[in-house]
Amino acid sequence: MVLFTRQNRQSTRRIHEGHIINLRMDTVRTPDGHEATREVVEHNGGVVIASLTAEQKVILVKQYRYSIDRDLLELPAGRIEANEDPFPAARREFTEETGYFAHQWKELSRFYSAPGFCDEILYMYLATDLEMREKKLDFDEETEVVEISLAEGWEMVMDGRIQDAKTIAGLGLIQAHLQQST
Repeated sequence: MVLFTRQNRQSTRRIHEGHIINLRMDTVRTPDGHEATREVVEHNGGVVIASLTAEQKVILVKQYRYSIDRDLLELPAGRIEANEDPFPAARREFTEETGYFAHQWKELSRFYSAPGFCDEILYMYLATDLEMREKKLDFDEETEVVEISLAEGWEMVMDGRIQDAKTIAGLGLIQAHLQQST
């Protein structure tokens, strides 16, 4: 049984409109007449790039994340601009953050990052046939490119050195892709 749907929404109040996210508060009514509130983070969505070099290495980026005040090791990723298609965003973000250009692309999956409070959808792509070019980071970004084997990646997940959910999902999707390809 679904208690709260948008059909049950009684009102919406915009709390914040920002460059990256918006925040709204909805008042909803349950089928039995009770009212509740739902806070929703609105986001344009993002892209995540799971890549493999010719040597079967996964490319990660180490970068500082302000919200948790520490560095994370992650798959390259970025925001989709308003009205932008995901694939061009993936190509742009991959080169910006790593310096690599991929000649082969495949969409692996689409998934919600935190559907309990956020509408952000992430598009996961596999990038292969790589060529090194030049990083083109945004003025407020700094990344260190790290190449690891898939086995090293799983070891880093298991010992806590990789804690980013999209990266853990991406490692699993790379592994599934490789198993299907053999």
